[in-house]
Amino acid sequence: MRKVNLVIALCFVILSVSAQEKHAFQEGEWFKFKMSYSGFLKAGNATLEVKESKLNGREVFHVVGKGWTTGAIRWFFKVKDRYESYFDKQTGMPYKFIRNIDEGGYTKDIEIEFDHAAAKAHVNNKKTKTKSSHAIEDNVQDMVSAFYYLRNNYNTDTIKEGDVVSLNMFFDEENYNFKLKFLGREELKTTFGTIKTLKFRPYVMAGRVFKEKESLTLWVSADDNKIPLRIQADLAVGSLRADLEAFKGLKHSFKVQF
Repeated sequence: MRKVNLVIALCFVILSVSAQEKHAFQEGEWFKFKMSYSGFLKAGNATLEVKESKLNGREVFHVVGKGWTTGAIRWFFKVKDRYESYFDKQTGMPYKFIRNIDEGGYTKDIEIEFDHAAAKAHVNNKKTKTKSSHAIEDNVQDMVSAFYYLRNNYNTDTIKEGDVVSLNMFFDEENYNFKLKFLGREELKTTFGTIKTLKFRPYVMAGRVFKEKESLTLWVSADDNKIPLRIQADLAVGSLRADLEAFKGLKHSFKVQF
């Protein structure tokens, strides 16, 4: 059931693309997602929360993401994950990233410090008690800061079906070129009512978990918040869906069609 955690992690990365010069989020924003396996079995939950803080004298947003298994799945495969990102309130550039996970006994405890002036990421692997430094790309993001950076910096007013958004990302000890394809606009029925959405397809690595390169589909609200509403994943065995079930602290009004 590491498939469950992978999609929870992807939630932090690919859930939204935004269009505004103004900020799409603020301190106090909080999301909760419910995960279901193959359309009926409850698999877990995930949350994202935005706080304000200071890091080395800089004004930053501090985002904490958590994921955990629930229900019957929890009895034979327990997941308890925590992701944190500290990123600049003005530029969105990450300064520090934390990944502390336990997935059925598979654990990682990693802290990454970003030195953008030197174009380096300094990785402290607390589990293996090793430290290393790696070259990073321009305008690099971590997997949590990327979510918020995209919400503030990509214009969806004129986006066309087939357009692709790309982003430099550093995860664990590697650089990635993350890509997201726009599929069109769609009205989505949710717990909150029918909502106008933007539909995307992230490009993922096919193989052990996903059926093919284009196995993920996601929907975000077509408003100033650009909040994630649903992710659907076709896995090598079965499927996984994440739905937003609760939220608070949105910066802008949330438009629902009843």
